[in-house]
Amino acid sequence: MSLLQHDARREPLAQLSCFRGEFYSCLTARSDALFELADAVLCGDGPVRSLAELSLVGEHRRGHGGLYAAVARGRIDAGRLRRALAEVPLPRAADGRLVLAIDVTCWLRPDAHTSPQRILCHTYGRGKDQHIPVPGWPYSIICALEPGRSSWTAPLDALRLSPGDDTATVTSRQLRDLLQRLIAAGQWQTGDPDILIVADAGYDAPRLGFLLRDLPVQVLARMRSDRVLRRAVPPRLPHTQGRPPRHGGEFVFGQPDTWGTPDTETVTDTRLYGTATARSWNRLHPKLTHRSSWAAADGTLPIVEGTVIRLDIDHLPSGATPKPVWLWWSGTDATPADADRLWQAYLRRFDIEHTFRLFKQTLGWTSPKIRTPEAADRWTWLILAAYTQLRLARPLAADRRRPWERPTPPDRLTPARVRRDFRHIRPKASCPAQAPKPTRPGPGRPPGRKNTRPTPRYDVHTPRKTQPAKQRTKKSTTPRPRRTG
Repeated sequence: MSLLQHDARREPLAQLSCFRGEFYSCLTARSDALFELADAVLCGDGPVRSLAELSLVGEHRRGHGGLYAAVARGRIDAGRLRRALAEVPLPRAADGRLVLAIDVTCWLRPDAHTSPQRILCHTYGRGKDQHIPVPGWPYSIICALEPGRSSWTAPLDALRLSPGDDTATVTSRQLRDLLQRLIAAGQWQTGDPDILIVADAGYDAPRLGFLLRDLPVQVLARMRSDRVLRRAVPPRLPHTQGRPPRHGGEFVFGQPDTWGTPDTETVTDTRLYGTATARSWNRLHPKLTHRSSWAAADGTLPIVEGTVIRLDIDHLPSGATPKPVWLWWSGTDATPADADRLWQAYLRRFDIEHTFRLFKQTLGWTSPKIRTPEAADRWTWLILAAYTQLRLARPLAADRRRPWERPTPPDRLTPARVRRDFRHIRPKASCPAQAPKPTRPGPGRPPGRKNTRPTPRYDVHTPRKTQPAKQRTKKSTTPRPRRTG
């Protein structure tokens, strides 16, 4: 290895070692076992299938009993780990802007009757392509996105949703805490572009923008195609009597005759989607009602204005018929350059799906049959810390491809390819975990004595809007547009 290559590897290796030392400091009970468990996730051969198999990995020097005890009774300082994740180098867009994607992914536990705080999670494409609610633990995860086509993201926070939580309120609190940590870590400074938050249609974008209006952020989210927004109130004519209106004319997504002339229109040729046409309309807002989540607002309901962008493409890579995408941006007076930047930033949101797939299929996030939600949170933080180590080890990894795989440039290695080489990178980084001390297993329950304390059973939390099966009505084939927010 030349001197230049050695200098180029020194800084990434120092960043990896620094994070590993900080991660070990976040483990406040059974730290050695938890730290080696994360190393076993990174150094194992093939996907993680169970916790017990991780005890057979050479980097985990303890037995399976200590492994299960660490997950069940270990402790992690989540606040300190959150700060450590916010301090590592983060990817940025071409203009130097931080782009954060937020989404909810579920750890399904349909048969875990002894696990509390399970919620009915909506799943897609199960069975005969049906949307079936399955009991599980939903987690809200925030990741920083990279520019361009990539399967890499930077996970920054994870929060399990408890029964009865209001998604908009919990999400805004989670984002607010994360943004404050990023500002404290120097990731955003005065004069930098506003941080862009990208979300899917499951989030109420105007409400997120209203709750985070005092922070240097912009919200970009997809809206359902049946929404109806309102225009700004036209100037009031002199000598007009009566109460002044608060809303202008309707902008119905499904009725082109209500759109009018767009404020901007751009046409871009793309490799994957053909011709992409983006049109935007400025200063549109939803009509809010007290029956929705805005019921806690004091006094008059606010007017939350934003920019609506409609994206039309020629074709999809899968060959399916493309549908128009409606986006809502919390900013106003968008220029053609803003419209192009925003719809391309939204397409990068799908990179978070690659991260979720890696968590579940390769790192084994949902493989353990963990009973308590506290242990599930502990295991989730281990997975996030393990993935962050993969990202920091990305410049150090070699392409250890299979004989049937194509060679990949070092700067295009996927997380799974970097994981194959982490076993060779680990000895060069710091490893603060101590060697295990010899011990003997406990006596356990005497033979022949039955368990007199059976584990309690818990019901699945059902959201209030979910109707019993007998009261559900057939879905209308001609639904009415949604005119209130």
